Order: sequence, then structure tokens, then C-alpha cells
Amino acid sequence: MMGHRDAMLGVEARKAQSVGVTLKRLGSYFRPYGLALLVAAVLVFAGTYMQVLIPDLTGQAVDCYLSPTTAVTEFGGKLGDIPAELLSGVMGETDAAVNNCWYTQPDLNASAADAARGLGLLILLIAGLYLGNAIVSGIQFFLMSWAGFHVLRDLRAEVFQHVHRLSLGYFTKHEAGDVMSRFTNDMDTLQQIMGFGLVSVVQGLLLIVWIVYTMLSKSIPFALISLVTLPLMFIATRWFSNQARKAFRRARQEIGAVNADLQESISSVREVQAFSREDENIQQFQVSNAANRDANIRAQAFTSALAPTLEALSYISLAVVAGIGGFYVINGQDLMGTTISLGLIITFIGYTQQFNRPVQQISVLWTNIQSAVAGAERVFGLLDEYPDVQDKPDAENMPQIDGRVQFLDVWAEYNPGEPVLKGISLEAEPGQTVAIVGPTGAGKTTIINLLPRFWDVTQGQVLVDGRDARDVTRSSLRNQMGIVLQDTFLFSDTVMNNVRYGRPDATDAEVIEAAKLARAHEFIKKLPEGYKTVLGERGSGLSQGQRQLLAIARVALTDPRILILDEATSSVDTRTERQIQAALDQMLAGRTSFVIAHRLSTIRHADQVLVLDQGQIIERGTHQSLLAARGFYYDLYMSQFRRSPVNETDLEHTEHQQPERLLFRQ
Repeated sequence: MMGHRDAMLGVEARKAQSVGVTLKRLGSYFRPYGLALLVAAVLVFAGTYMQVLIPDLTGQAVDCYLSPTTAVTEFGGKLGDIPAELLSGVMGETDAAVNNCWYTQPDLNASAADAARGLGLLILLIAGLYLGNAIVSGIQFFLMSWAGFHVLRDLRAEVFQHVHRLSLGYFTKHEAGDVMSRFTNDMDTLQQIMGFGLVSVVQGLLLIVWIVYTMLSKSIPFALISLVTLPLMFIATRWFSNQARKAFRRARQEIGAVNADLQESISSVREVQAFSREDENIQQFQVSNAANRDANIRAQAFTSALAPTLEALSYISLAVVAGIGGFYVINGQDLMGTTISLGLIITFIGYTQQFNRPVQQISVLWTNIQSAVAGAERVFGLLDEYPDVQDKPDAENMPQIDGRVQFLDVWAEYNPGEPVLKGISLEAEPGQTVAIVGPTGAGKTTIINLLPRFWDVTQGQVLVDGRDARDVTRSSLRNQMGIVLQDTFLFSDTVMNNVRYGRPDATDAEVIEAAKLARAHEFIKKLPEGYKTVLGERGSGLSQGQRQLLAIARVALTDPRILILDEATSSVDTRTERQIQAALDQMLAGRTSFVIAHRLSTIRHADQVLVLDQGQIIERGTHQSLLAARGFYYDLYMSQFRRSPVNETDLEHTEHQQPERLLFRQ
């Protein structure tokens, strides 16, 4: 179990893609909701502009109203009242202020009341920008959430459809719990970033670019000083994110392994208790759970370290802006041709804070982002699985089947280079019953899996009514076949709906008629609510024989042209076996049937018996002719009696007296 788990994780690790490829593919699912995204993009642009404008207006409040009017107010509120020795200093500050004023031009002859009025209007504008940004953020959050949840719905539907298109070979190599984890846990990680997270990241990136551009447009040297820690932030973010993504990828894989262990343990609870394996199962689950814990701790360690690292670098940026800017203001010096004013320093401090805020916000969201990317990789990895069995582009629908089946030199394999069938050739005429017997691993089940194209042949042809099964659509072929397996699967639904599963449009009367044909009507009537009784998971509460009878009723309702029975009576008692056999005898009439059975009562009247060993047909004929040949079939037959009859008459007599003992162990 652990070896299979490690192999599964290794395969997924090799399939990992880059973040850009994954995000680009995820973005393609948003195309049908382009209008909502367009409106959200406009709102993101507007909100970002408001956020960039606020620090600029704050700086103007200082330079355009507070700094120039301070000296004026002290000398009576007029420029002419300022002493000559102070006028040059005020005008120097005014020149610096004018360079920073575009919302309004400072009027040094204005009264203090006029300046206060202008300042008040500017403050109201800043407050309005804060309010407008809040409203815009709320609308864009709703639009992105709306689009995101629609994308999740579409993605889940696509994954669900794809899973049902995959060949059976995929499910022999992947555990059901791991596949389910991609529907649940991995999809949940995507859900966490589809609303607020996605908007915050997009707006944060836009805000960062816009602020950098605005800072450079105001003062290139001062902007470069303010952004001195930006390369370090980029390096830290890139390194921590790469490490976190690797850890989260492992964590997503581990949670899939946990779900696989959980699903298997719950499904096999009877076997676990029967063999007193509770402690061993608990220990095995603890190993998987601990591996998931360790992977998540490692991922959280990297994402947790990123936030304080970026926060420390942002404080360094603020210190650099305030320290260097203050130095030039105090000393009255220009910075490489740029006049540094108090308002400009305040503006750049605001920009630096605005710049650092989305960086820190993205770092906080980075846990969800990296986890979502890892989850998306697993979801897309499932979507990229190519079905082994597919319809040809020009495949036609199979017409009404008469029932003639031919295998022409058929070879088949599950693993490359390991053939299971080797040159099988057979022919069944319409209405014939073909029995297939042989030891375990001989290839019996593979033959019947090739008929409905659960697998395809490696070499040779399977013909139905003279047409290659690969030249017609799988659905049109399978719709005319009925399959009854040894391990019957029943759904957690009513008895009526379980029987109706193959023909959803069947009436209640048709369902009851099929149940009567399968000899299931009598026990169904005795259930608490008859046909309306809701069954437990996999038909729990019913005996194995009762489940088999419901499976036969389900197939009988579809009225198949070709019937496949895979050890349909192997797990029931003799009395129930007689009931099932009576139902099967009625169903077999007029249909081409392939029967794998280890009870001779099922195959003794077959039109032909095929004896398989090591993937080849070593004997063929009727039951009587094969016994008379005293070959491999005879030895299998005799091994079940554990005695050697003297002649054919004795064999037939014994067979008549003790049919329940004639077992072929497959």
C-alpha cells in the first residue's frame, strides 16, 4: 500500500507544470464571463487610481495650504506683511510647493479663511476617494466572486464528465479516494482565491506598477531611493514562493493519499473487523496523516517567513524615505535637481506605504495562492489523462444487433509487453451460449471486457455482426449489451430506481415485470416499503443473492441483444442459485450469451465451451464432448468431485445428483 502511494506521488511530481502555464490555463475558463471581468477590470483600474491619488492629494494639502500659509498667517494673513528677511525663505518653500501642486495653485495673498476653505474641500475630496474606493472594491469583489464560482462549477462539471470518459484502466491504477480528493480538497483550494484573493492579487500588482510609475514621474532619484529594497523583495518573494509551491504540491498529493486510505478503510470495514486489523489500519492511516501534516507544516513555514521578511524590508524603505528626504529638507538642498519639500516627503511616504501594502497583502495570500496552484495542477493533471479507449472520429452508431460475435486472432495486454490473450479466435452465432472456463489468470474476464470495449485489442479484431467494434461508438454498442457481474453494485436509492438504472424512461409496470422475470418480485414485496425502499450503500441490508437478482432485473429491463455473465452465481447458496439460474435460463433464450461460471449447472447446456489456459484456447466443444475427450476440461471437472467415476454415464449421474458441488474455481 505504501509503495503504491509513493509511486503515485512520484508520478504526480513529474507532471508538475510552471505557475504561469497553470494560471494561464485556469484563466481560459473565465472567457465565457468576459463582460463581468471587463467591468471588474474597469473598477480595479478606478480603485487603483483612487489609491494612487490619495497620497498625492495628502502631500498637496501640506505643500499647497499648510506650508505656504503658515508664515503668512503669523503676519496678518497677507504676503506684504512678511518681513523682507523671511520673504525669500517663504518664496523658496512656495516654489517647492508649486512644483507639487496640480489640484490647486497656492495664493499667498489669500486670507487664512480662504485657505482653510480650500483645505477643507481637499480633505472632503480625499474622504470621498476613500469612500469611492470602498464601494468600488465591494462591487468588483462581487463580480469576481460571481465569475469565480461559475468557473468552479464549469470546472467541476468538466472534471466529472472527463472521469466518466476515462477507460477502466485508469481506475485500476488510481485509487478512488485520490480521484475524489481532486473534486473536493483541490477544488476547495481554488475556491479560496476566486473571490477576494484573486481581486486582491490583480489589484495589488496593478497598484505596485502604477505607484512605481508615479514615483518615477515625480522624481526619478527620490523614487529610486524609495525603491531601494524592491530587488530584495522580489528575490525573497521568488525564493519563498518556489519553496512553498513545492511543499504545497506535496501537501495536495498527501491529502489525496489520506483520502484514498480513508475511503479504502471505510469500504473494507467488514474485512478489517473480521481479521482484527483495526490497529494496523489505524497505524497505516497515522503514517499517511503524519506525512500530510509534515508537508503542510513545511509549506506554512515558507509562507509564514515571507510576510515578516517583506514587512521588515518595507520598514527599511520608510526609514530611507524619511531619513534622506528629511536631510535634504533640513539642509535646503536639491536632490539631483529635484527640490525636496515636506509635502513631497509625505507623498512618497504614502506611496511607499501604498506600495508595501499590496506586497504584504499578496504575501499573506500567498499560502492560498500556492496551495491553489498546486490544487489546480492536480485537477489539470486529471483532465490531461488520455482515455485509452476512444471512439474514432468517423465512428458510426451500431445498428440493431443480431448477435453474431467473432474474435479473429485477438491479442490483448494491460501492461506493455505482457500479453494476457494470445491469438484468441472464436465465433458465436446469434442466440448461442458460449461458456468460458479455466484457471485463475487464464484471460476469461479479459475476453468479456473486449466485447463492450472496456479495453481494446492490441492485435486482431472483435467483430459484432461483421463490424469491427472499434468502428462504432461505444455507447451504441454497450446499450445493446447486458452485463451481470459477480460483485453487484447497487446505488443508495430506491429499489425501483436501481432496477430502472439502465432504462430511466421505463414505467413502474415495466420495472415490476423485469423483477418478476428475475425472480426478485417476491422478496421486494417483503421489504419495508417494497419498491420504494431506499437501499443502503452498495445494497447493504440485502443478501448477496438478493443483490444478484436485482442486478439481473436491471439487465432484463434493458432487453440486451448480447448478454455477459461473469460468475453471476458464484457467491450464493444452492437454493438462491436455482432461482438465479431459472431467471437466467429465461433471459438467455434468443440472446447471444457469454458465460463465465464455476458451477456446471450454468454451462452444461452451453452451445460451446471454451477452455482457456495462459491466454490461449486449449480446448473447445460441448460439455459432453469435452468430458469424452478427457483432457484439461475433464481434469478440471474431476478435481471438483474428488473421485474418479468409471465412465461417462457415472459422471452424468453424479452431475445430476450433486450439481451444487460442481465448482470450477476461477
